[in-house]
Amino acid sequence: MESEQHTEEGRGSAKDVRICQARAIDVAALWSQIRERAETIVEDEHGLRVLLDDVILSQSSLGAALAVRLARKLAREDMTREELTPLLRSILESDEELVESAARDICAIVERDAACDSPLQPLLFFKGFMAISTYRVSHHLWGQGRKELALYFQSLASEVFAVDIHPAARIGCGILLDHATSFVVGETAIIEDNVSILHEVTLGGTGKTTGDRHPIVRSGVLLGAGAKVLGRVELGEGAKVGAGSVVLADVAPHTTVAGVPAQTVGVSREEAPALEMDQQLFCRSFGEAKGAGS
Repeated sequence: MESEQHTEEGRGSAKDVRICQARAIDVAALWSQIRERAETIVEDEHGLRVLLDDVILSQSSLGAALAVRLARKLAREDMTREELTPLLRSILESDEELVESAARDICAIVERDAACDSPLQPLLFFKGFMAISTYRVSHHLWGQGRKELALYFQSLASEVFAVDIHPAARIGCGILLDHATSFVVGETAIIEDNVSILHEVTLGGTGKTTGDRHPIVRSGVLLGAGAKVLGRVELGEGAKVGAGSVVLADVAPHTTVAGVPAQTVGVSREEAPALEMDQQLFCRSFGEAKGAGS
């Protein structure tokens, strides 16, 4: 996890980048909730007994459980589960902030996703959470200069979860990656804390070979399904991008855009659309809500 303020050069440089700067979360309390839920389920769903025992009930912490869950998902002939589990465990145990980031992602999912009713579900079943957790491992490795191994984890996440996030991208905490399929993030992209992202979103480049060429997404932003944000553009704090839109220019804070290319259609009714997950577009010109899809 990064806890930093970093001033960007060039377009989209007006404010410092805020990455994982919210207050700390009680990881132990969250882990207790997950274990309690697993203990309840295992009594009723005997078919899940082996999975629950392996991933949750036999583990001593959220970090250990996450290492086992990712190893089960990512294991391949070129790196078996027996090799992956100690590697992932050592990474997660060496940097407790990685586990704290995962915990905050889990809480974000529980709070914002109407289809999620316990913190156990993302850890076991939600590939968006598993994809962002794999990214966090690869980003950690990238920061240590272990770039080939970081790219290996990127390729695994792309193959297994259909999510392709470059290890050098910088992503904050409290991220809801809903459904996740076909989510793509380029090397120099930045996503601040508390952002919600639907499937088939692309944070892409402009064809430049070097330099900052991918978007900056500020905190509280909601990105609708299929949205494409291209180039070093900035989505201001609390902005909302309608489903299927193509964003090629900066979006002001608390502004709603939609279309191809995206145009301003109104102001965000919520302070932080990412937290409310309301994907309606409220238009100034018509004074009514238009469905943006989900």
